[in-house]
Amino acid sequence: MKNLLLIGIGPGDPRQVTYEAVDALRSASVFFVLDKGGDKDELVRLRKAILQRYRPEGGYRLVQVADPLRDHQADDYLGAVQDWHRQRAALYGQLIEQELGDGETGAFLLWGEPTLYDSTLRILDLVRERGVALRLQVIPGISSVQALAARHQVALNRIGEPLTVLPGRRLAGQGAIDNVVVMLDGQCAFARLDDPGLMIYWGAYLGTEDEVLIAGPLAMVKAQILAVRERERARKGWIMDTYLLRRAL
Repeated sequence: MKNLLLIGIGPGDPRQVTYEAVDALRSASVFFVLDKGGDKDELVRLRKAILQRYRPEGGYRLVQVADPLRDHQADDYLGAVQDWHRQRAALYGQLIEQELGDGETGAFLLWGEPTLYDSTLRILDLVRERGVALRLQVIPGISSVQALAARHQVALNRIGEPLTVLPGRRLAGQGAIDNVVVMLDGQCAFARLDDPGLMIYWGAYLGTEDEVLIAGPLAMVKAQILAVRERERARKGWIMDTYLLRRAL
C-alpha cells in the first residue's frame, strides 16, 4: 500500500509549522510540488525553504510538476472548477502510481489548513475513484483565518454569535452581516458594501515577511485596502488575502 500525507504548513511562516507536521515531514520520502509558474514561483520557494529548515539532511525526492490551469473566464464557475479538479486528479493519480513505490510515503505541503478552502481532499476522492489505492493521513495546520485573528488581536467569534466563512463571490448575497470571514475575494466584494456599522480586519501575505494588515471602520479604510492591495499585487505579481467583517457593537 502506498502512503500519502497532506501536511498543513500554515499561511507562510515556517515557525507556524506544528510539531506533528515536522514529524510528518521527516517521515516522507517523496514530496509533490505543484508549480503554478510565473509570479507564483515564490510559493514553490517557500515550500522548499520549509523542507530545508526541517529536513536539512535531505534524503527525500522532490517531484515538481506544472499545475493544470483553471479557466477563470468561464461563465459556469462550478463546472470550470470541477473540470480543473478532474485534471488535477488525473495528474495526482499518475504521480502516485509512477513516483511512489509500494510502502513508500509521499506528501503534499498545503498552505494553511488542509480542510479549509483547499481542494486536495476532494481531488483525492476522484483519484480513488480512478482505482488508485492509497493510505491517507491529514495533518492539520494553522489557517490564514487563525493568523488573521491573532495578528489583529481579535476573537473570531463573539459570545452567542455565529461565525460565517464564505468566498468573496457569495458576500453580496449574504444579507445581514455580524461576523463574516471572507476568503478568495479576488473581486474585492467588500468595496461594494455601504453599511456604516461594519468594521473590517484585513490581512495579506499572512505569516510572511511581506505581511500587510489594515483594520478600521469599513467606510473609512476600504479605499486604503484597495490601494494597498493593488500596489502589492503589482509588486509581487500575486496576492493572497482574507478579512473579517464585523458589526460594531
